[in-house]
Amino acid sequence: MDHALRPLAEGDDAWIIARHADHYARVEGFDASFPVLVARILQDFHNAHVPLRERGWMAVDAQGTRLGSIFCVTEAAATPEIAKLRLFYVEPAARGSGLAQALLEACLGFARGAGYRHMRLWTHESHSAAGRLYARNGFALTHSHATRSFGQDVVEQVWERAL
Repeated sequence: MDHALRPLAEGDDAWIIARHADHYARVEGFDASFPVLVARILQDFHNAHVPLRERGWMAVDAQGTRLGSIFCVTEAAATPEIAKLRLFYVEPAARGSGLAQALLEACLGFARGAGYRHMRLWTHESHSAAGRLYARNGFALTHSHATRSFGQDVVEQVWERAL
C-alpha cells in the first residue's frame, strides 16, 4: 500500500477523534470518555504547539484518504529532554503494510532532530501488536499497572527509549 506522510490539515482533528472513538469502542469496549481524552490531547497540542519541538503527521494514500496519525510532543515543561509519542493510530486496512513503522520512524527522527534525548509513550497491554513494534524499535516496557479507564479494566503501560 502506497502512502505519504503530511502535516496536519483542516479536518484531521475530527478524523483522529472519530477513528479513535470508533475503533476503541468496537475493539476494546471503551466508553465516551476516550474520545474526550483524544480531543483534549489535540486541543493541548494546538494551544501550546512549539513547531520546532512538536509535530503531528497524517498518513494518506495516493488518493488522499487518511490512513493514520502520530504526534511528537514535549513530555512536560519540567522534562524538556523527553519527547512523548501521542495519538499513534493506523487504520486496520493499512496494518501490516509498513505504515506503522514509517510513522514511528518519522516521529523518532523528528524527536532526535529537535534535541530530545528520550522518548516515552503510554498505551494498554491489549495493544500487543503495538508493543511488538515498540520493542523492535528499541523501546522497553518500564511501567505497567492494572486500572479502570474508559469504562474497562485495563493494564496501562509506559514504554521508553533513549534517542
